[in-house]
Amino acid sequence: MSFFRPLPVLALALSLGVSATALAQNAAAPFTDAQRSAIEGIIKDYLIKNPEVLQDAMAEAEKRQVETQRLAQGAALKESRELLVNGKHDVVAGNPQGDITLVEFFDYNCGYCRKALGDLQALIKADPKLRVVIKDFPVLGQESLEASQVAVAVAQQLKGDKLFEFHQKLLESKGRVNGAKALDVAKQMGLDTTKLQKDMSSPEVKAVISENRGLGDRLGLSGTPAFIVGDEVIPGAVGVEPMRKTIADVRQCGHASC
Repeated sequence: MSFFRPLPVLALALSLGVSATALAQNAAAPFTDAQRSAIEGIIKDYLIKNPEVLQDAMAEAEKRQVETQRLAQGAALKESRELLVNGKHDVVAGNPQGDITLVEFFDYNCGYCRKALGDLQALIKADPKLRVVIKDFPVLGQESLEASQVAVAVAQQLKGDKLFEFHQKLLESKGRVNGAKALDVAKQMGLDTTKLQKDMSSPEVKAVISENRGLGDRLGLSGTPAFIVGDEVIPGAVGVEPMRKTIADVRQCGHASC
């Protein structure tokens, strides 16, 4: 679909008192005020009589924007694959040696992330070959940032199922989640909170969060949760079945849709 339907060029040229040949030969030359006014009048009249042209143009612009974003995401996924699936301090759940990796970007104060936690738990329970990587992506303010700083620091003391347990407990806690609440959950699990308070401000922890934010920016993520599996970016808490289907397709043919 093109942006504009073709105007009668010859009629336009004649209405301006200029031949079509002259227009072609002098395309780079500026129009006179009278010519410019005439062109604007013709275009305005045409669009008023054919408003669907603007609708076509907007639809085409949106289509091109979506395609541009898709291509950019594809390139970013390819370039960032190793960081996406093997981050040093990520929470890893499910089968660490699984054949398919599902990556989630989340925020501890995101209500939809709390809803999506149940979906992840269901997917992990039903699929023994699924590997899940969970990345702190604090986008909802200072409290979220503090909670993520604690959570990334916790990864220096806990691994595997215990680290995922901490993640679940903190995400399922009531009310706003901040650094103090994250430290309280860590204390309940028997962690060294003095070390956590020191580690949460360390350059290493800051680097992990900065890395995750950089990945999110390159992938064009605008909110949480956001999931990546294979070559597909899935925005939002879409539910278990759509994610299960995408995982099955990636497993079958290597792409999000076979």
